[in-house]
This record gives sequence, structure tokens and C-alpha cells, in this order.
Amino acid sequence: MTSRGSFYITTPIYYPSDVPHIGHGYTTVAVDMLARWHRQAGDDTWMLTGTDEHGQKMMRAAASNGVTPQEWVDKLVAEEWLPLLETLSVANDDFIRTTQHRHEESVKAFIQAIFDRGHIYAGEYEALYCVGCEEFKPDSEIVEGTGPFEGLKVCAIHSKPLELLHEKNYFFKLSEFSDRLLELYRERPDFVQPESARNEVVAFVQQGLKDLSISRSAFDWGIPVPWDSSHVIYVWVDALLNYATAIGYGDDDENFARRWPGYHVVGKDILRFHAVIWPAMLMAAGLEVPRGVFAHGWLLVGGEKMSKSKATGISPSTLVDTFGSDAYRFYFGSAIAFGQDGSFSWEDMAARYQAELANGFGNLASRSIAMTHKYFDGTAPQPGEYTEGDLEIQRLVADAAVAADAAVERFRLDQAIDELWRIVDALNGYITDNEPWVLAKDDAQRERLATVLYTCLEGLRALAVLLSPVMPTATAKLWDALGVATTLGELTAQPIREAGAWGTLPAGTTVSKLQPLFPRVEAD
Repeated sequence: MTSRGSFYITTPIYYPSDVPHIGHGYTTVAVDMLARWHRQAGDDTWMLTGTDEHGQKMMRAAASNGVTPQEWVDKLVAEEWLPLLETLSVANDDFIRTTQHRHEESVKAFIQAIFDRGHIYAGEYEALYCVGCEEFKPDSEIVEGTGPFEGLKVCAIHSKPLELLHEKNYFFKLSEFSDRLLELYRERPDFVQPESARNEVVAFVQQGLKDLSISRSAFDWGIPVPWDSSHVIYVWVDALLNYATAIGYGDDDENFARRWPGYHVVGKDILRFHAVIWPAMLMAAGLEVPRGVFAHGWLLVGGEKMSKSKATGISPSTLVDTFGSDAYRFYFGSAIAFGQDGSFSWEDMAARYQAELANGFGNLASRSIAMTHKYFDGTAPQPGEYTEGDLEIQRLVADAAVAADAAVERFRLDQAIDELWRIVDALNGYITDNEPWVLAKDDAQRERLATVLYTCLEGLRALAVLLSPVMPTATAKLWDALGVATTLGELTAQPIREAGAWGTLPAGTTVSKLQPLFPRVEAD
């Protein structure tokens, strides 16, 4: 990953045929944390999310609810998908909807461009189609039905019968890009991450690619093919193009040049579209391929992948109402190795909230500030001479800040948070070892007490900056309590890659009282 300059990052655009669950929240929060980190590092950052609103599934959902497809998506986006961003404290720069004029016109321009370059032809197609996936299914994802679907071919993902479609369609010559794609994966081994995802993509392309049907003529809820209005553009092609249309493809060349190429974070179930079809489309148009595609694992609940069709989704607001948005962000950022499958359980979240947030970070902040009020009238003291134990804390803060930045570069949020938590644990241990409450009883130890409390406050200053991409609400409260906004500026303006430099907090700063950052929760 480039560490300086432009940093454009996207979530997948979500299919709003139903309400969001914590899996959608997981992806969105991960991308937001990466974007916030880079933004605070001074990189030219842009974060995109949005909704994918065309296709047969959406048309059928609207019909079953007695409304037009546009009315249906407008309602879902307004009532469910935009509020999700607020619920999870997401600071996206743009929200694209594939029904927006800016998207539709640029999609037509892109498709026309690859048609003009000879990469599209007319043909006939017969294949098994899954409306749930909006995809003609490869053999590897077709299984024999059981129970009520015995004797039928069903989708391996949705467990629902597939429809045999015979249509006259337009095709993209995907098969002609196999060698160029394999060369891309060879030359840029980090183009697809993690390695398990890369291996899967390479193996898939090595088997040989079939041309891709890029239009549908059986329904009209979509963007018309520019040279043949009896066809609409296949929903996946339309959706993938959002990453280019949102930043000005075909409309604002200057902004497109500034932002593109970008990074895509996706669930592993849609990896193939992003790591095979999308770069091939860009090659066909003569554009740069993405900087990288990162596939995270599935979020499992009770050992099973969440699914709208099986009603196993949990709403993010259920967790946020109990634990708060910071705890949601912290938990999903740290409890799961980013790139691997991970399990969610209410009990695990409650235990980590109590141990790491309330008793760990929250307690460190509240007692450091309370002792500053008790022993120094709420003023950050001037430290005296540092001992080896003090210097050890300073080295640890500097090292953890560098290591966390390196982990973010690898898209490993979990490792970044682990590095920063070393500071939390070390400072809690430092207070236990130095016993400021004992030092306070001896006037001869006044300077030592000042050094110990300054070390705690300066450690908290570094933590507030370094953890602000993860927990924007709690760190903002801590920043206010530390009283440094007037001298150092706003929290989000602090350069995150310099946060580990010691001695930034000015002695003499007035520290205000702090309400508990992570109040006790009654997690039934």
C-alpha cells in the first residue's frame, strides 16, 4: 500500500433490498477506520460507500411491496442505509446510488467506450441464474436440491432453485484477459489480499475465463445499453462502475485523475467480481486497474454466516444501543483477524467491553485525570527527571505508534489495535508500580509524583490521537478533558504518524473532569 499521497478507499456498494445487518456494519466500519487513519496522517483521502439499486431482485421486492422500484429503494436508503452511517459514526466522503443521474450517464459512457474498442459483441445465452446473487452461476456453485427442492438445481449460497434463462445478450470478451490478469497477479503479488484470497483468484483465472453476459433483456429496471435500449446493463457491471463514476469518470477528468486508482475492501463472497471482472473491464477501457482488492472473511453468528434469506442477520443498532458506537467499532476492528472468518457472540462483546474498554482504557483515563485534580488542582504538572521506567513507557509509545501505522498499511486493523493496546496495558501497569497515591503522602516525592502523572497524561494524549480513527466519540471526550484543544488544536487535526513523539502535552494545561468513557452496561 502506498503510504503517502492519494488514498481512495471504497466499501462494496450494498444491495438495499433488505435492512443492514452487522456484517454490512463490519465492512463499513473497517473501511472508515482505514480512511480516518489516512486522513489524519495527512494523506489525500476519499472514502466512498453507497447502494446498488438496479436488478431483478430489487424489481421483484418492489412489486411484492406494491410500489415502483425507485420508490422502494428511496424508502430503504432513507430509512435504513443512510442512518446506519450515523449509528456507526462513519465519516464517508461520498455516498453513491446507482440510480443517480451522475452514475447512469457515466456508466453509459464507459460501456460505449469498451464497445467502441471492440470488447463487446452480441450473442445468445442459456444458463442457470440465481436472482439472489444476480448472477449466472458457475458449476462450482450449483448443487442438487434437497427436501422441497429435490430434483432441482439450487444455488450453493442461497439454497434456492436456479432459473434457466435463455436470452439474447451482449457479451464482454472476458476470456481475452486471462493472460493479462495472471500477469497482473504475478507482477503485483499484493494486488489481491490476503494471500488465501489471491490464491483462490489465481486458480480461478488459470482454469480459463468465459465471456461475460453484460446485458439483460427480460426486464427494464436498469441502465439502458447506449446503442440498444431494448437491453439494460447487467446489474454487476453497473455496480462495479460506481468506483469510477463516483469520482468523476466521464464527467470530471481532473478529480478522476486525482483519486483513481483506489483500494476496494469487499467480503470474500464477491471477490471474483472485484479481482477478475472489474480489472478486466478497466483494462478494456484503457484505464489503470485498482491499487488493490482486500477480501475480508465472513462474520459468523452461532457458527453460521449471516444471511438475509435465512433471517440470521443482527441489526447494528441492537449492539450500538447497548454498548455504543465506539465499542462496536473497537470490537469488530480488534476481535477478528481482518481477512479471516470471525465469530460474533454477545457474551464475547460484553466481556471485551468490560475488560478492555471499561476496566482498561476507560479506567486509565478516569483515574489519571482524577489524580491530576486531587494532587495538582487539575493542572498538568511539569515532569522532573525521567527514570528508566519512564523512558521505557516513552519508547513503547513511540514503537507502538510506528507498528500500528505499519499494520494499517497492511490493512490489518486488528494488529494495529493490538499494538496500541500495549500502551493502555503498560500505563495501567505503570500506575500500579509507581503508586502515585503513596507518593502523594510524602512532600519529598512531589517531583516524582509530577513525573508519574505527566507520564500518564502524555500517554493518554498519544492514545487519544492514535485511537481516534477507531473510537472517535470516546477519544474526543478525552481530548476535551485533557484541555489541549486550545494549544494543540482539534483532535482530528493531530498528525497521527507523529503521535508517538514524547512531550507534546504542555505542562500547565488545565485538565477538566471526565465522565466515564465506557459506562457499565447491563448486558442481559
